[in-house]
Amino acid sequence: MGPTACKILFALAFSCFAFSLASSPCARAVSHSLAPAGPTIIYTKVFKGSTPEYVEIRLGVDGHGTADVRQEDENADPKPFAVSTLLAQKIFSLAADLHNFQGADLDVHRKIAYLGQKSFRYENGSKTNEVKFNYTTDPTASKLVQIFEGLGRQQEDLSDLERTMRYDKLGVNDVLDNIQADVDSRVLPEPETLLGQLDKLASDERYLAIARTKARTLAERIRGGSRYRGPKNCTESPAIHRDRRCARRISRYRTGGFCFLGAGDHAVHVAAGHGLV
Repeated sequence: MGPTACKILFALAFSCFAFSLASSPCARAVSHSLAPAGPTIIYTKVFKGSTPEYVEIRLGVDGHGTADVRQEDENADPKPFAVSTLLAQKIFSLAADLHNFQGADLDVHRKIAYLGQKSFRYENGSKTNEVKFNYTTDPTASKLVQIFEGLGRQQEDLSDLERTMRYDKLGVNDVLDNIQADVDSRVLPEPETLLGQLDKLASDERYLAIARTKARTLAERIRGGSRYRGPKNCTESPAIHRDRRCARRISRYRTGGFCFLGAGDHAVHVAAGHGLV
């Protein structure tokens, strides 16, 4: 048997072994290793035409979870993240106040603009509860939406910063502007998550001086305590709003003939110049 035939046989044997390994129970277990263990809350929002169009955040009671923030036509890409024990306890406490969504009816049931299909799902072993809604006025549910939207925004900021630092050094400054707007609006539940990348950028001379200075300033502000208070209520057009940072966030989230700010149902939605509260 010649060398070429040996190579072909070896390749076939290796392919068969790899397929067998990939289809094994062990491999399937590894593929689900990112999923949180124990009780889990899953927040999902689907809003065609917005940016992002799809948000899915899974959070376990231990504070570990995954965030999948993307456009609908992109492949699923859940990234692991973690929150503090305090924030995890707050989220699960709010869910418990809603009976872990069992039998919950959160939708406002009024004719308003479509603001994206949202859902909360609680999983614990074989027990599963889920509720779907467009818009809610329930104060507890609104707090949960606000937190999860903030977590999605936080993970998107981190992902954008990592991507531009690696592949688009000139684009870093624009990402830092977006992060600064989020910090100013206090929509990020735990902005400390960004400190590692901000510190790395601030000390790396391969980036523009203005970007390094901006990263250093943002890191100092975060360490100084930009406490999470939820989004500002921006009720005017971006062109006339007095607060430029607020206007910038409205423009950033303009979608489908109306625009909206920030995280959850404390945000003010604007359609054709008319507020929907």
